Parts: sequence; structure tokens; C-alpha cells
Amino acid sequence: MSTAERSHLPSRNPLRVYQNRRPLSYTQKAISEGHLTGDFIGGAITDARTRDRWPEPVIAWLVENYPDVRIKVENAAIGATGSDLAVFRAERDLLQRNCDLVFVEYAVNDRDQNAEIRRKAREGLIRKLLSRGACDVMLVYTFAQDMYKEMVEGNIPPSIGEFEQLAEHYQLNSVWVGLYALEELRKGRMKWEDWLPDGLHPQQRGSLSYAQAVSGYLKDKLSEARDGLEELELKCLPDPLYADNWEKTAFLSFDKVKTFGPWYVERSCDSVWMDELLTTASVGAELQFEFEGRGLSLGFNFGKRSSEFEYALDGGAWETSCRERPVWCGDQGWFKIFHLADGLENGRHQLCLRVIHGDGDRSQWQGTNFKLAFIGVIQNVVPPESYE
Repeated sequence: MSTAERSHLPSRNPLRVYQNRRPLSYTQKAISEGHLTGDFIGGAITDARTRDRWPEPVIAWLVENYPDVRIKVENAAIGATGSDLAVFRAERDLLQRNCDLVFVEYAVNDRDQNAEIRRKAREGLIRKLLSRGACDVMLVYTFAQDMYKEMVEGNIPPSIGEFEQLAEHYQLNSVWVGLYALEELRKGRMKWEDWLPDGLHPQQRGSLSYAQAVSGYLKDKLSEARDGLEELELKCLPDPLYADNWEKTAFLSFDKVKTFGPWYVERSCDSVWMDELLTTASVGAELQFEFEGRGLSLGFNFGKRSSEFEYALDGGAWETSCRERPVWCGDQGWFKIFHLADGLENGRHQLCLRVIHGDGDRSQWQGTNFKLAFIGVIQNVVPPESYE
């Protein structure tokens, strides 16, 4: 019996670690040609900066088992971010990297996100990746403490269940590494404190468990026969599950923004992912711009020393941002997204924005820094297109 066919919990529990839906055709093709580029995207559980997360032993497994293949790694994961930011980052940080295999890990970070936003963002991200027609996409589900009760009762947490609906629709393979680790715990193979001492971020043993689940699946899938490898199976995307998904997004250049007050553009020194920042620290500084689309999101270099802002769309009532600053939040450096609108009439719109200091809890709110990383426009979804 292959790894993909096993059910690791007792028969009374319907949960499965592996969902096998299609060959890893692009990955196999790349290996046969002597090169493989893999991309990881997700939150802190996948973020490469700690150097002890699950992608590390997965990469080591690939290098060990394919010594004659040049392995290239692109880890685009960022802690404390979700698929709503990833869908805007997809072009630069995923598609332009020419990856053969992309691992998507957002089941944990998306779980507290508005369900409507996460379904639009997730499907938009998946469709962007598949529309390129040159990579395999694998969904990886990790674990957070608040999933425990549902899982031991044999239920699928909503964040994972919604991902599985998309996986089934687009015939994507998935590996529930959180379930694999939970089974190891139940079998006495590791202690909880060696897995998730804080209930969320795995230590080295927990990361190894996640990696073993993924590597075991890759071992089975990559050993499958490669007949008809050149005739890759999916020629066009199916119709979307959600017509209002965020497949089509665009950035508005800072050159299109009118500013009033002391503004400047600077290169980010906190994160390679943020690139340039439109910056001010002046209370009352304003900006205005027009955009063509049906929705608008702003990306920020955010932290405890960040300002808040007031904004008005199309001359309407002014609204005020009020963003949470958790205890772990630093003074700046958190790549945070703020969604202003979706579902607008598709067409031309105007935003006016004014920087404010705010009057919130001073222990959480300490500055007036406004550092805008991008202006993201959501546009109408284009009809399904055939792969080139």
C-alpha cells in the first residue's frame, strides 16, 4: 500500500493525511532534465529565517535523493501573513521564479481571517499558480492548538475543509502534516513540548515530523511511472468555484499617487519582500489616487510605531483604520495588508487618505510612521484561459 493510500488514524476516524489527486508531472519533468526549483509560501511555520522549519529537511531529502539534480529553493514565506497577502505577491515572489513545485501553507494563518476574504484570496492564488501551466501545486496543512478538539473528534477544521474544497475542484494534492504529527504524538513517538510548546510554532522535532510527512509523500509520487510525461495533463483551468475570487490583481505605481505634505519613497531595509515604501511621519499628510477595478487593498511595513489613517472612497464618508498590535509586534517590519474595499462597481474610483496619530492604548500605539509598501487593485476575473 502506498503512502498516499494509507489512513493513519483508526478506522473510526475519517481524517486522512494524504489526498492524492494528480501526478507531479512538472516536478518529474524537471528532475529528468537535471534541475528542480521548489518554492515554499506560507506563514511563520514555513518562514525560512529561523532555519529550523519543515522546508529545511524536505530540501535535504531532495538533495540526498537526487544528487545529480541542481536543486534551487525559493522560500517566500513570511510570518504573520496569510493568503490575502500572498495573492498580491504571487507574480513577483512565485510566478517570476519559474518554480516547478510550489508548496502552499496557509491553513493556520488563514483560520482567523474573514471567511469571505480567505476563499477569494485562496482561489485567486491557486488560479494564478495554475494559469502559468508550468508547475505542480501542493497544499500543506499545519496545526494550531485550537484545531485539536475538532481533529481528535474526527472533524476537519473549517480552514482546512475550505482548502480541501478547492483542492478537489482543481485536483491538487494535499498533505495534512498537522494530522501526521498529531498521530505521532498519540503513538508516543514525540512529546508535545518537542512539537509545539507554544501551541503553534513547531520546534525542530515537530518540524521534522512535518517534513517526514511531505518527504514520504514525495517519495511515493516521484517513484510513479512517468509515461506520457511530455503530455502534461491539465490544459485549461476549470471554471472558478467563486466568480468573485482575486485571480486578477494589479499594483498601482507610486508615480500615480498625488501627495500633500512631506512624503518620500525609500528602499525597504526590513524585508526584501516589501521593495519600495511611500513614507511619511507627518500627522495630516495626505495622498490621493485613482484606480481602475472593483476592490482595493494596501500593504504596509507595520508595527507599534505605525500611524493610523482616515480614508474616503469616491467622495464618501471618511472611515478610520484601527489595526491590532499584538504583544509580539515589533516597532516595524511586519508586512501587513489592509483591505479597504471589494465588490465595488467595476470601473474608475478615487481614494483620499490622511495620516493620523490616533488616541488608542499608548502601550500598543506609539508612533506616526506611515510606510506604504504597495497599492493593490482587485479587478474582474478573466475567463478561463488555455495554457500555452
